[in-house]
Amino acid sequence: MQSVRCIALFLVSLAGCAELPQAPQAAVTSAPAAVSPVPSARQLRWQELEYYAFVHFNMNTFTGREWGEGDESPALFAPSALDCRQWARTAKAAGMRAIILTAKHHDGFCLWPSKFTDHSVAGSPWREGRGDVLRELSDACREYDLKFGIYLSPWDRHSKFYGDSARYNDYFASQLEEVLSNYGEVFEVWWDGACGEGPDGKRQVYDFERFTEIVRGLQPGAVIFSDIGPDIRWVGNEAGFAGETCWSKLNTAGFLRGIGAPPTSSLNEGDRDGVNWIPAECDVSIRPGWYFHPEQDGEVKSLEKLFDIYERSVGHNGSLLLNLPVDRRGLVHENDAARLLELRQRIEATYAVDLARGARASADDTRGNAAHFAASRAIDGDPETYWAANDGRRKATITLELPQPTLVDRVVLREPIALGQRVERFSIEAKHDGAWRAIALGTTIGNKRFVRVERSPVEALRLTLECASAPPCLSAFELALTPQSP
Repeated sequence: MQSVRCIALFLVSLAGCAELPQAPQAAVTSAPAAVSPVPSARQLRWQELEYYAFVHFNMNTFTGREWGEGDESPALFAPSALDCRQWARTAKAAGMRAIILTAKHHDGFCLWPSKFTDHSVAGSPWREGRGDVLRELSDACREYDLKFGIYLSPWDRHSKFYGDSARYNDYFASQLEEVLSNYGEVFEVWWDGACGEGPDGKRQVYDFERFTEIVRGLQPGAVIFSDIGPDIRWVGNEAGFAGETCWSKLNTAGFLRGIGAPPTSSLNEGDRDGVNWIPAECDVSIRPGWYFHPEQDGEVKSLEKLFDIYERSVGHNGSLLLNLPVDRRGLVHENDAARLLELRQRIEATYAVDLARGARASADDTRGNAAHFAASRAIDGDPETYWAANDGRRKATITLELPQPTLVDRVVLREPIALGQRVERFSIEAKHDGAWRAIALGTTIGNKRFVRVERSPVEALRLTLECASAPPCLSAFELALTPQSP
């Protein structure tokens, strides 16, 4: 079915991909013009992270729920051996680059001693009421060179102000200022659109514009997540995968967070003609639940499942936010930690070595015939350099000739996304025993695209960027091989 879908997309009319008049080659040695929209500096930094942890740990950990009611006693929060350094060590060993923590979920319980509520760790027996999970985790993240992020639920089932929109927005803004002012650099602020009724059926109206201004003022480097950004978007599912077609562009006009968000298909694939740069973040839990449930200790996702998720998130122009349900001890469970290490080993065994290094690269068009835009720039291992075609080109081909026949089953492609996302369709051919044959068709590339191909020896590969909205550019054309399954 997947191949049929790719072929159908590939056969879409070529209208709009016609070649335009080219400038004289000798005169075109400057960088190609960017194609709007383009990512901000904070979005580019976020895209480099690729793979990081979500930690769901809060009151629900101790009640066995996924969504609390807000009337739980703070005394229930009683981890016996909480160690945020163990979380950080585990994430670092897994190859993750950041941790986002559920600082406050829908029940309103705060993992820091908030001055604005009694529903927090200050009322629990943990650390004799003097504990602060945000402090311990932010310190641990700095120690292990990980980025630190927060989930702060706008919905609060404990707050007496909820439903009185103006008063509750003041309350939420105060808590947001607390967590963004006291724990060092925050790389991501995570908001979902959950919105329940307040007392007497009052409907809370969140002031997201105000909340966004607070983030921009206190943490200007932080990206903001929600269904529609403004910096990164939900991918439209909680299974952890982006679409075969995945644009970093999205049209948000007329849509809202939560109820009123764009269709999940649009969130999953983005919009070819989107006017906002809002790439996809793919969230999924390593277990069936988001919070810890001891009966799920034997239900950690398999290595094959997690590797598939990794390839269909990071390798589909997104990022992977993998949830770790920290247990009632306050530790990442042994089963989860072991599986994470297996996943890192599989990723590195597949992608750590680029089998295209040492190949000879050539292209049917090079921007201004300049060496700094030559085909070799796509295989030099430097994401800052790239091959580029001349102005007016909407289609171009780059070929790799390998020193010897090489067994491969993955192709890795990257665009220099600082210039925008432009490739709409591509095809790949492989040469073996002197004959060329088609091995893959695809649509978007973006920051990173993993293309799964039949495992076979190849002498050369030919990538044709069949349709682009501007002169094609490519910062990586790599080859990889997955380890054989036992």
